[in-house]
Amino acid sequence: MIKRFKKITGQLHLWLGLASGLVVFIVTVTGSMLVFEKELDPLINKDRYFVAHQPGEARLSLDSLLRQVARAQPALQVTRLEIETHDPDRPLMLLATRKKELYRMAVDPYTAKVVSVIPEDKRFFSIIVHLHRYLLAGKTGKAITGVSCIIFICLIISGLILWWPKKWKGLKQRLSIKNSGNRKRFIWDLHAVGGFYIHALILVIALTGLTWSYKWFNNGIFLVMDGKPPAANKAPANRVMQAAGDGFYESLYNKANVALPYNGRVTLLIPAGDSTAVTVSKENHEAAVPNVVDFLYYEKGTGTLLKAMPYAKQTAGMKVRRMIYPIHTGSIFGWPTKLLAFFSCLFAASLPVTGLLVWLNRRKKKTKSVPPRKAANLAVAPIPRPVE
Repeated sequence: MIKRFKKITGQLHLWLGLASGLVVFIVTVTGSMLVFEKELDPLINKDRYFVAHQPGEARLSLDSLLRQVARAQPALQVTRLEIETHDPDRPLMLLATRKKELYRMAVDPYTAKVVSVIPEDKRFFSIIVHLHRYLLAGKTGKAITGVSCIIFICLIISGLILWWPKKWKGLKQRLSIKNSGNRKRFIWDLHAVGGFYIHALILVIALTGLTWSYKWFNNGIFLVMDGKPPAANKAPANRVMQAAGDGFYESLYNKANVALPYNGRVTLLIPAGDSTAVTVSKENHEAAVPNVVDFLYYEKGTGTLLKAMPYAKQTAGMKVRRMIYPIHTGSIFGWPTKLLAFFSCLFAASLPVTGLLVWLNRRKKKTKSVPPRKAANLAVAPIPRPVE
């Protein structure tokens, strides 16, 4: 019974692996690159992430910077500002739109010079993200990666079943990769034994990846933790209709830092009209884990605080949902978990390759083991001499 079950599992593992191998390879390779996006992007684009300034030099106010950016880039409408509160070497990062296309701008906060303007979807890591999630094929690609993610989870589980030794005395052999000169055996060990050592990590990465593939999985987090679907996180309507005056955004930035005095990145979302409040969020870089964010909603024009949603008072579902991204990328506990995620993704990318080689080696073995024809059939009659 067990032998038959393993045989069926083996066939399932084989054909699911062959069907999804290429997609799994692409997703895992791009995933390993995205683990260190925050570290690599500033190294690749230093001019976009660092500005020169004199020690103690005061930056321009946010309102002054917005006015000068509007003069320099009149076709772009700024919708978002990002400021690193405790890093004076970083530029002001802006997101702006033009004809529904999103642009990312880096602005020198000391001179108001626009250092860089690039379409968001043309950034190197934006392309990698789209390849990782959508295979650069939109909704169709998203559907393929979603199904492949589920298949990959099945492959991890079925692979563990196939790895499991029949007897405990065979456990030692299943825990070591033998490099005895037998190439086929080495490839099998690399696939099976190596896969065992990383199966728990890649299973967690794959399961958390379903959050971006399927709405039902995302909503399921809230249903399990809160007992209800997620509530829409919308800015409240303004009570007083008033345009933002000079110094308004700088005052909101200062108010947010007084209310949230820790080190972190402040983000201001600027609504297009005067009817919606300005959303000010701050990510706590001093928290034990990443992606801890507090939200404040200020009335546009008056600067009155209309609503506060601190992280401490957010629902359990929202807190778990915020942990999904750092768990998925390995940033949950800093460099140690990032390195684990990086090497696990790279090794996971080798699994479709070694799995294919194992299958091809077995096919060759079966071909060679076909029994030869009987000698009688080969010597039915003597071979005639050629006509001279």
